[in-house]
Amino acid sequence: MQHQIIWPCQPYCVPLDEKMLPQLMKEAGYDTHMVGKWHLGMYMKDCLPTHRGFDTYFGYLTGSEDYFSHVRCSPISVLNLTRCALDLREGEEVATGYKGAYSTELFTNRVVNIIAKQDPRKPFFLYVALQAVHAPLQVPERYVAPYGFIKDHHRRLYAGMVSAMDEAVGNITLALQEKGLWNNTVLVFSTDNGGQTLSGGSNWPLRGRKWSLWEGGVKGVGFVASPLLKQPGTVSHGLIHISDWLPTLVGLAGGRTNDTKPLDGFNVWNSISKGFASPRLELLHNIDPRYIDIASCPGRDSQLTLAEMVSEGSWSNSGFNVSIHAAIRSSNWKLLTGYPGCDVWFPRPGQNSSGSSTSKKDHLKPVMLFDIEKDPEERNEVSEQFPTVVEFLLSRLHHHQRSSVPITFPDDDPRCDPGPTGAWGPWA
Repeated sequence: MQHQIIWPCQPYCVPLDEKMLPQLMKEAGYDTHMVGKWHLGMYMKDCLPTHRGFDTYFGYLTGSEDYFSHVRCSPISVLNLTRCALDLREGEEVATGYKGAYSTELFTNRVVNIIAKQDPRKPFFLYVALQAVHAPLQVPERYVAPYGFIKDHHRRLYAGMVSAMDEAVGNITLALQEKGLWNNTVLVFSTDNGGQTLSGGSNWPLRGRKWSLWEGGVKGVGFVASPLLKQPGTVSHGLIHISDWLPTLVGLAGGRTNDTKPLDGFNVWNSISKGFASPRLELLHNIDPRYIDIASCPGRDSQLTLAEMVSEGSWSNSGFNVSIHAAIRSSNWKLLTGYPGCDVWFPRPGQNSSGSSTSKKDHLKPVMLFDIEKDPEERNEVSEQFPTVVEFLLSRLHHHQRSSVPITFPDDDPRCDPGPTGAWGPWA
């Protein structure tokens, strides 16, 4: 799944032989609930959340749907049409009757209800994947009203959506406290990627945006709140990857990961709770030979082609194909190859967009090295000064590529079409 996302009509999901986090939590004796966005494939019933370890599920299976109608419009290329259909499920059944309910509030109300009904004697794992903040930019006017001073329309809506999300997190936390569960709860709040500048997001002062390998695309914000933290109120600067949550949370729950496939993640609880050094020293951002940027980049007439990227350069004969869109982090070093995606430093919100700066075409080299600790904005490319570091990181990319599986990105299946009155869901 290193290439793009799973689109509504692709016959694919997370492979069924992969044991997922909720399955391991169930094995550890936990009730498991999910509310919100799934987006891990749904062409077969076996792919659905309630077949992958969750006792209950309420949410949507794809992405980017309308926040009020819960309708997702998606092109079906093989049928040469665009289909708009409901995408909301209660367990495995289509959930109707929620038109007009704003998804952030709808999902939060369901979470609060789950908490209220939870047996306090039984541990539980609750995964809440709120739709906010994501395109389309939609929010009730009462959340936008305080932000009249923000001139940019997209940014103003975005701010209102963040406020709605913030209120949701507060309401969920309050529900846990009122139920008497907070003192034995660990709450993890995290994003899955950098902000999308095309839809109100900002990664200032970092470079790039969502769908790129620059820090603005891959550095996510998050926090952990819990009375169980040994050193609360601290900031962790260690490397943590999304794959680390599984062994961390399963370990915290007293579960086991012995019968999973080999894991890439580390148990980082001591890093989070006690301030210990992270056990993770390396982080593979991606290796995607089929990368295509989703939109034009300001200051560029077109996306660079792979041929343009490798026409010159001393690393073109290395063991790793440096035309490939890839990035890897090791300690303070970050290496990028190929075209990493839109390379703009987008301006601080509220500043004139003419302040956007981009490197000239000739300045994007097929191999780039940055010292992220000293240069988090990726402005000072240092591959020529540290050729040994480049050689090592290229060898690591080569190592990871040799053990990778082929990209699965199937063509649309025409059987996905829910018809004019149907709903998105399994068809195979």
